[in-house]
Amino acid sequence: MSRSFSRRALFGGAGLLAAGTVTACSDSSGRDGVTAAAAIVKFNGPHQAGIVTAQQDRLHFAAFNVVSKDRTELEELLRTWTAMARRMTRGQTAVDEDISEVGQHSVPQDTGEAYDLEPANLTLTIGFGPSLFDERFGFASARPAELEDLPKFAGDQLIGKLCGGDIAIQACSDNPQVAVHAIRNLARAGRGVVEYKWSQLGFGHASTTTREQQTPRNLFGFKDGTNNIKAEDTDLADEHIWVSGTNSWLDGGTFLITRRIRMLLENWDRQVLSDQEETFGRVKSSGAPLGRENEFDELPLDEYVGTSGPVIPLTAHARLASHQENGGARMLRRAYNFTDGIDDFGHMDAGLFFIAIVNSPAERFIPIQKKLAKSDKMNEYVRYESSAIFACPPGLADDNDWWGRGLFEATA
Repeated sequence: MSRSFSRRALFGGAGLLAAGTVTACSDSSGRDGVTAAAAIVKFNGPHQAGIVTAQQDRLHFAAFNVVSKDRTELEELLRTWTAMARRMTRGQTAVDEDISEVGQHSVPQDTGEAYDLEPANLTLTIGFGPSLFDERFGFASARPAELEDLPKFAGDQLIGKLCGGDIAIQACSDNPQVAVHAIRNLARAGRGVVEYKWSQLGFGHASTTTREQQTPRNLFGFKDGTNNIKAEDTDLADEHIWVSGTNSWLDGGTFLITRRIRMLLENWDRQVLSDQEETFGRVKSSGAPLGRENEFDELPLDEYVGTSGPVIPLTAHARLASHQENGGARMLRRAYNFTDGIDDFGHMDAGLFFIAIVNSPAERFIPIQKKLAKSDKMNEYVRYESSAIFACPPGLADDNDWWGRGLFEATA
């Protein structure tokens, strides 16, 4: 008997099919693949959910290393993970087991902290790191050409234990406990096959992926990601996000890049407002470009203030990261704020967990990051502590499809 959490009463028997799925309906808010009644994001589709999906408020991101050397074990785990993910995004327990049916001397197969909680737009997105394409599983011939560890950029202070990984899973939800539950149960099911490499919690999404969302603020107090690609920008998404034309298992997928950016908040908080705004190239209160009034006004990159220099300083983050200054290159941002306590000096260990999604890291991420690493005034106030890249396969055709199927078939 499958468990549907608190939506059992809402949907009743009519809402659950024999396989335990929730009947999808169109969303009155216009968000593709989200049910209006229970905030369930559609799991199947041409692309994985959790990429252009309206960005949720909470994140639990985890990278794993595969400890088994058995290809069959890895395939079985990915099949199991897919089934569990499909259930959890529908608001069900991780496995088909009702807590009322568990014997007193049996171990529950679901950890239980999400009982009675809605999925709150839970999405689970998987990606495969460069290290998975070694000789262990016969994947080397199918490694995408651009799936290589990122170069070390100027100023990077990387922490090895926070970098890389064979497999990554991104869990996003508007309820933090739902996101944590999802990763916890997948990790539990993977024991003996995978182990944690690193993980990161995030809150207060620091970017938007749909036009209906208001631009959020990062921990520096500035609006972040004003010019981000939005889900409604389908032509831009096709051009900059989705891999196509490679005739490979990755067509319809993308590359996901993570960077843990420690913000030196104590240093930043001592800077006068004019210095802060010149660092970003934007007005702190409104998010408008310097010299403009509205957040979404074009950056006045060619305007000058008398003999004082450009309206948008040459070292301003907004200028250096803009597509106008980078040959039209764009990326999809899915950043999250984080706070992880204090360090040995009593300073906040906090900042931005930056997630960039592109179809060509070599064209749309690495050149921009090199420019930022060299010239961005914000480098005075941040420290790049982690770096990772993953190839995210396309979405799943139906309930019989599973994560990684195309990769396994391509290397059979």
